[in-house]
Amino acid sequence: MNQHYWQGEWVSDTEADLRLDTLEDRTQQVITGPRLSPLVVMAAAERLIPKLGEHRGRLEAWGLGDAEIEGTLGTLAYALSRVELERKVTRELGGVDPARLARFDFRQPTYEAWVPLGLLAHVTSGNAAAAGVLSGIEGLLSGNLNVIKVSSDDSRFTADVLAALADEDPSGQIAARLVVLHFSSSRREWLSRMCGAADAVAVWGGEEAIAGVAELVRPGTRLVDWGPKLSFAYLTADNWSDVDALRAIATDICQNEQQSCSSPQVIYLDTEHDSDVFAFAARFAGVLGQVAAPAREPSQAEWAEINNTVVVTRLEEHLGLTQVHAGDHWRVLADTRSALRASPLYRTVWVKPLPRKQIAATLRPMRRYLQTVGLAASRPDTAALARTFVSVGAQRITVPGEMQGGYSGEPHDGVYALQRYSNRVSVKLDERFACDASLDDLDEVRQLAPPPVAVTPKTGFETLQSADDHADVYFRSGGSAGAPKLSAFTWADYDEHMRFGAESLLATGLDARTDRVMNLFFGGHMYGSFISFFSSLERMGAVQFPMGGEWHQLDNIAQSIVDNRVNTLLTAPSFVQRLFTEQGDLLRSYGGVRKIYYAGEHFAEQQIAWLREEFGVEVVRSAAYGSVDAGPMGYQCEHSSTRVHHLFTGLHTLEILDPDADQPVRGTQPGRLVFTAHTRRGQRLDRYEIGDLGRWVPGDCPCGRRTPRFELLGRVGDVFRIGAQTMNYRRFVAAAEDGFGYAGALQLVLSEHIEAEQLTVLLEQGKTHDLARAERAFLSQYKELSEGVEHDRLIRLRVESVPLDEFHRTATSGKLISVVDRRGRAI
Repeated sequence: MNQHYWQGEWVSDTEADLRLDTLEDRTQQVITGPRLSPLVVMAAAERLIPKLGEHRGRLEAWGLGDAEIEGTLGTLAYALSRVELERKVTRELGGVDPARLARFDFRQPTYEAWVPLGLLAHVTSGNAAAAGVLSGIEGLLSGNLNVIKVSSDDSRFTADVLAALADEDPSGQIAARLVVLHFSSSRREWLSRMCGAADAVAVWGGEEAIAGVAELVRPGTRLVDWGPKLSFAYLTADNWSDVDALRAIATDICQNEQQSCSSPQVIYLDTEHDSDVFAFAARFAGVLGQVAAPAREPSQAEWAEINNTVVVTRLEEHLGLTQVHAGDHWRVLADTRSALRASPLYRTVWVKPLPRKQIAATLRPMRRYLQTVGLAASRPDTAALARTFVSVGAQRITVPGEMQGGYSGEPHDGVYALQRYSNRVSVKLDERFACDASLDDLDEVRQLAPPPVAVTPKTGFETLQSADDHADVYFRSGGSAGAPKLSAFTWADYDEHMRFGAESLLATGLDARTDRVMNLFFGGHMYGSFISFFSSLERMGAVQFPMGGEWHQLDNIAQSIVDNRVNTLLTAPSFVQRLFTEQGDLLRSYGGVRKIYYAGEHFAEQQIAWLREEFGVEVVRSAAYGSVDAGPMGYQCEHSSTRVHHLFTGLHTLEILDPDADQPVRGTQPGRLVFTAHTRRGQRLDRYEIGDLGRWVPGDCPCGRRTPRFELLGRVGDVFRIGAQTMNYRRFVAAAEDGFGYAGALQLVLSEHIEAEQLTVLLEQGKTHDLARAERAFLSQYKELSEGVEHDRLIRLRVESVPLDEFHRTATSGKLISVVDRRGRAI
């Protein structure tokens, strides 16, 4: 029978025996190949959860009762959920991409990451059916190759579930990192070969099992001991008669028949009096006896241990030391001696005195075995006793009824499991890497696969939000691509996006060590640009003057730039253009603005040239390509032209799809930009059409980064139909730049005229003085326009010059609207 799972295959004993000698070679293949992102594991786990019920038969074959089966499947469904896995990885390793070599300080080129150890061996026990699966998940989240020895009691449940998880990963990376072996611990030769090749061994079980494995590991191998632990409840006098507290403790005892390390085996009372102990034991016996019958019966050996303990305890009653209260399925053993003692389990619990002044003397000698304390006390006593218990070695403090509960990212036996399965590494480099936020971007970069769902158009954005989303913070779009809407984020989303925003600014050349930055983006009204760049600069540790963009305060802004020796501006192109136009004399004489980083609008080449020639600005570059919908999506490097960006592969997968069909474009053909946000928590963003047009940029970037590059070609809304012609706003901008050297704002207004449809080109007053020349340039530079105006006579062209404040802008952000359609019918 093929009972072993080996990297995607079910193999026999004979084949597994042969493959055990190849573990070192297989480890080298895995660790030198593409690293496994926790996001891949999370996506596979999310798809597996609805199918967990298919493995119920394996749990029945294991001998579990219905309640335990439901509990096991429920535990796995909860632990494997996207929210819980994200929380666990973030809490234990700092983020959902912990192996990424990234800066922790934007002022110096030093990089750190959590990297897998290599081969992680797991030796599991049979007292918790979910333990083998969860241990394997931890090994995958940390990126290791995992070889898992399951208990001889395991009915192939662990292997089946992990194999099903691997089946949900089309990349095959999970399968390549999983080996599940089903053999008895008495096969020492197999166990020796498995552990001898490992870089770390995680052992679940008793002291004897741990000692046996420790003998087999090679020197330097990390032994992760998930050994035997003892847990207990502790009640102060004001809780001895609290029925709710007693019922909660009874629940902790009966859940999983005390098989978990967090199950209470002793109830301690804060008293010195034997009479209190005996009275409480009698009272608690009545509560424990009301609990439902056990889910499974002890084995003969376990019954023997229970009976032996009860008999000895009854004998000690004659000495006045003990009292026994027992029913068919439970036992309460009162003992006047305080020493911590294990119970024989299966609803058998000791009741003992432990005055708080004796806690340290009694428990500190047992500190290596202490795990969970279920503490029932008043608020002041809870604070004091919690500190006392953790001081003597207890690792978890909770309330009765929650002893076997927990939360994602909770320390396990005093440590973070994922950190024990990883190494923290650092790389310190020189000024050649001054603009590099992550070394991984210089290596081979692969996009994660998009999910198999339909494309959601921009008009369907609200359908990506649901009542199940756990959003904390909302931003309102500026409305440049349609009606304003709210975009939902968790604080974790926001923090992550601001981190990538900081990485974008670093890549553009902003130097947090020397630059003095004025933030001139627009704020208020739930608009995100000002506060987002404020937060990104904060993460960089840059000097910031959070002025904000106000159209009627240009003189004060310019004076503040001079007074505060600002050399770097973050702003929108239309705002900085007006600022330098109206306050040109002051800013020209100052001559200290060296860098301008923009977002939200296109910056014309002629405008950039004007800033360089007239004001000495050295760098004009996109601060980031982003939107309120999706957050940061791309960044520029020093070699990027105005419309070209690198993709943030750590956040998004980008597809460029045909304008008329949901199929990838060929080569560098233009198409619709469709993004999938793999880490978004506030709302899902799967295959979302952002509303922009673009094309792939082939070849390697001179900056050395291997992240995909794309060129923005305007908004989908920039493409419009008029007079039987399809036109693009960007073509008008290019015609103005090339045809008459125009470097100002440009807006198209579509309207209806009695003879034909009218296209009005609005130019900024003072930036061109010959409107007739401008009209001729548009007609000569844009063939389709000429055909519609001069040949077909279906378009009436007008070119007008108006003040900048008369251009149509979005109410929220003040962005220039490229195309204003005033026609009464859709075109």
